[in-house]
Amino acid sequence: MIIAAIILLVVLALMGAPLFAIILGAAALGFYTLEIELAVLHIDMYQLSNSVVLMALPLFTFAGFLLSESKTADRMLRLSQAAFGWMPGGMAFVALIACAFFTALTGGSGVTIVALGALLLPALVKGNYPEKFSLGLVTSSGSLGLLLVPSVPLLIYGIIAQQMSQQLEMPTVEIVDLYLAGLLPALLMIVLLYGYCVWATRGTDVPRQAFDFRELVDALWEARWELPLPLVVLGGIFSGFLVISEAAAVTALYVLVAEVFLYREISLRKLPTIMRDSMIMVGGILLILAVAQAFSDYLVYAGVPEKLFELIQTHVESKITFLILLNILLLLLGALLDIFAALVIMVPLILPVALRYGIDPVHLGIIFVANMQIGYITPPVGMNLFIASYRFKKKVTELFAATIPFMLILIIALLMITYIPQLSLWLVR
Repeated sequence: MIIAAIILLVVLALMGAPLFAIILGAAALGFYTLEIELAVLHIDMYQLSNSVVLMALPLFTFAGFLLSESKTADRMLRLSQAAFGWMPGGMAFVALIACAFFTALTGGSGVTIVALGALLLPALVKGNYPEKFSLGLVTSSGSLGLLLVPSVPLLIYGIIAQQMSQQLEMPTVEIVDLYLAGLLPALLMIVLLYGYCVWATRGTDVPRQAFDFRELVDALWEARWELPLPLVVLGGIFSGFLVISEAAAVTALYVLVAEVFLYREISLRKLPTIMRDSMIMVGGILLILAVAQAFSDYLVYAGVPEKLFELIQTHVESKITFLILLNILLLLLGALLDIFAALVIMVPLILPVALRYGIDPVHLGIIFVANMQIGYITPPVGMNLFIASYRFKKKVTELFAATIPFMLILIIALLMITYIPQLSLWLVR
């Protein structure tokens, strides 16, 4: 009967059954094989409600939806161009900066391509950048901000790690530490990509935009209500004045007032629709997180992490070799799974093993998200490839070919992030 149940779960997963149902079914089957009362499932799922950090998720998501519905993308692009357009490869740098910060604020990689793509691609082509290069740059840059505050993937990793901290007898992973740890790796990716952009267009007659102080002042004035937002979030969190949930509440309120009452780009009539859409997304994430808690508890009860560690240790003794295998595994998963599904499934399995190899859980979180970021432009499930294909009316294969050089640069950055832990931990420690 157990074998039949396992086969049924596999068949349902292949048929596209909801992820939460598959994970919950696997947890229930696991507890049944251990002869543990299935009532423990309800207890495990309820434990998620004890997480104070969890309140930040719907608030940050709502703020992101508001920003994506307004003309924030236009203002951010104008400001970036006024500030950085004079640099060598200035328009490429503008694309990197604008995409990184817009993704960070909205929390959606695909949203960035939809919102900024229509503005950036024509501007790049008009600036004499080759079309293939421009397509690759915009598609690859869509996920650059996933390591920046208030990153939802880092938030979810932190919630899962906090849920496992008591079981693994490890220090609690603070969300603030994860956000601090993501700053330098994100900056590294932007710098390396910019360096490649300058090198790749070295023989191209790319005009620079003359610096215009008046244009910069006008762009700053146009974005006057949104510019303080990063200072509110970063200053409140990193100063210790606000905890994550409070910073999320302040962010949501600030964005609501700015976009609805100051810019007046979102009508009160449209507000309930935006609230509904954002909470539908949050509801799906919360449901997956709840069943993931039950599944991770089953793994601990069954001793799976210990058995997995023993299995790996018989073949892999070196921490460096383990990290190589981890990156290969995560890159493959990033190409096959959505980032949230990959986090929920793999963190409970990998975190206990990584701790045995002496890997800091904060550093591990950055490695996870950096890998998943590259997965957004990796077939067969690379979400940004399909969104860009729809947005720019290009074949997915054509877009993948255009992103290969940028992917290689991101992999170089990933290797540096993986094997130089100080890049992630210096600001934290």
